[in-house]
Amino acid sequence: MNVRDLEVLAPAGDWERLEAALTFGADAVYLGGGLCNMRASTKSFGLEELARAVKKAHALGKRVYFTCNTLPTNEDADLLPTYLPAVAETGVDALILSDIGTLMLAGRLLPGMELHVSTQAGVTNYLTARELYALGARRVILARECSLETIREIRAKTPPELAIECFVHGAMCMSFSGRCLLSQYLTGRDANAGACTQPCRWKYALMEEKRPGQYFPVEETAEGSYILNAKDLCLIEHIDKLAEAGVSSLKIEGRAKSAYYVAVTAGAYRRAVDLWKQDPAGYTCPRELWEEVRKVSHREYSTGFLFGRPEPGQCYESGGYIREYEVLGVVTGYDPETKRLLLLQRNKFSVGQELELLIPMAGVRTHTVTALYEEDGTPTLSVPHAAAPFQMDYPEALPAGTLLRRQVPE
Repeated sequence: MNVRDLEVLAPAGDWERLEAALTFGADAVYLGGGLCNMRASTKSFGLEELARAVKKAHALGKRVYFTCNTLPTNEDADLLPTYLPAVAETGVDALILSDIGTLMLAGRLLPGMELHVSTQAGVTNYLTARELYALGARRVILARECSLETIREIRAKTPPELAIECFVHGAMCMSFSGRCLLSQYLTGRDANAGACTQPCRWKYALMEEKRPGQYFPVEETAEGSYILNAKDLCLIEHIDKLAEAGVSSLKIEGRAKSAYYVAVTAGAYRRAVDLWKQDPAGYTCPRELWEEVRKVSHREYSTGFLFGRPEPGQCYESGGYIREYEVLGVVTGYDPETKRLLLLQRNKFSVGQELELLIPMAGVRTHTVTALYEEDGTPTLSVPHAAAPFQMDYPEALPAGTLLRRQVPE
């Protein structure tokens, strides 16, 4: 594989997340709109904003992949012949589709459009991948259940023109490739239409019908058990193995997650891929990048199915996230006369506190706050107002989008 071709693909649930992904080094982003969007809870992109997103990404030499990857209803099918050409008009680089009918329709309507098959299609073998290629797909996004050996064999037995993408980071699903009915049954919100309420993360207990109120242990503690609660995926230490197996795109899950999450994960995998490109045979994930991906909100990490059946693959004691860091502010500019960073505030902090600066494409620096100012330059000891502009002494300019953060006090 050509070392220049390994792609870092980041989620963009809205404009803020799009900018975070592009600023922190993603080669491409994936995003959705108002129809057949597997992340219905995100703001997503209307056609006008989508066109602006494509223009911004292309100006930076980046690519935009548009998701239309739910299981469409008959009502959706009625809209697709108009919707897909309108999306294509915005200049997106590819459509991500899961439904065979939508794939065939897109191929007929948009003969020049690159078509990717979503992980929702559950591609786990070379036979399916080959047939999808014959039907017009130019990339398959493999099911998260694939092992490294499976990926290697799919690559060996499919046309070289068919790109292979796999998830490397983010949430895992208890159902096969996300095809789950629990949410629909329990809440009426359809996971296969992008509206999952994640009942697999809820706390459960066992109760016998004739003994109401008497709970039986199915857990490791007396507080209950999260018996369906999958760990998060993290493969930053193994991107060399994925590249060797034939993967050409490393996908980060998280269109519904924060811009901070997107910035951190895109930046970490960008730096990891760049290190791998320098020495493919000798790649070792630096400790600092291993630590970096743990500074976002996450569940306990695992390698998923990459090396076979996860052991163990679930978190039994807690259904919540690990949140150890918070964003304090975002750099918007620099005043060279006063030597002050211009920022927007996210969380309260004060003079004298130590924080970290997460700099796009440059890693992390520590900094002790010596002076803070209101937007008009009035000195202040703290910045307590969310989203308010403020200034901070700093000896040099930093790129717009640089994030200030600190470890959450215990």
